[in-house]
Amino acid sequence: MTLDFDRLRELRATNPAGVSRALADRRRRDVIRGDGRLFIVAADHPARGAIAVGQNPTAMANRYDLLERMALALSRPGVDGVLGTPDIIDDLAALGLLDDKIIVGSMNRGGLRGASFELDDRYTAYDVPAMVRQGIDFAKTLIRVDLQDDGTAATLEATARAVDQAAAAGLPIMLEPFMSARVGGKVSNDLSANAVILSTAIASGLGNSSAHTWMKLPVVPEMERVMEATTMPTLLLGGDNGDAPDVMYAAWERALALPGVRGLTVGRTLLYPSDGDVAAAVDTAARLVHRDLP
Repeated sequence: MTLDFDRLRELRATNPAGVSRALADRRRRDVIRGDGRLFIVAADHPARGAIAVGQNPTAMANRYDLLERMALALSRPGVDGVLGTPDIIDDLAALGLLDDKIIVGSMNRGGLRGASFELDDRYTAYDVPAMVRQGIDFAKTLIRVDLQDDGTAATLEATARAVDQAAAAGLPIMLEPFMSARVGGKVSNDLSANAVILSTAIASGLGNSSAHTWMKLPVVPEMERVMEATTMPTLLLGGDNGDAPDVMYAAWERALALPGVRGLTVGRTLLYPSDGDVAAAVDTAARLVHRDLP
């Protein structure tokens, strides 16, 4: 797929209002339609300083390469939308790639990877009023809970206010919670079933209404117990866990069959597959989510 990056650069430099118009003029769709399941490709990692994939520390550093991979993913059957920060979403809109796609706006990217303030995860990207104004379809937040880090309290409070605003605006909001801790100076997420259940319980109670709240949860052992912890619609996240592709896809398939699971939100695993075949990786995941795809 050939993308007009010359036009994109010119638009940004000489006609920035054109970026906003491209977003406003895109053809929108209902969030839930057809089989009621969603497959969202994620690309909000760079804004938090997370540009590594596997053993490559700068895999996501080249924005043009990332946009080409995103364009290919969005062109595949069964891909419902994209999760990103404003810089990514504006690029994709200006390139004309977001018609009939759901846009999920990533909100808190201030907890930079490796920073002393990583758990004080400030809301530095989208906010709810901007998403409503720009026609963004869905909101997303990250909630890492470290019981030994004071920064967690500020993140919880800010997330609760974001849930309040989203509920008032009728905007669905996806919460991605983890129980986290510093191990050797690095924040690590606990992926045991008990920890995911606890993080889900904490996140579920944030805000003054849960009517528009969704969960975004990792696929872990005993996933049946995890899904018994919430009645909220849930999307599974893919992560960058280094599992062999067949093992990973099998785990996703089992989890997608559980009550309450509505689909997948996956980024690096599919955009940077070990064999380099983005289309094949995306197609495999799409068929797991949308079972009627050929």
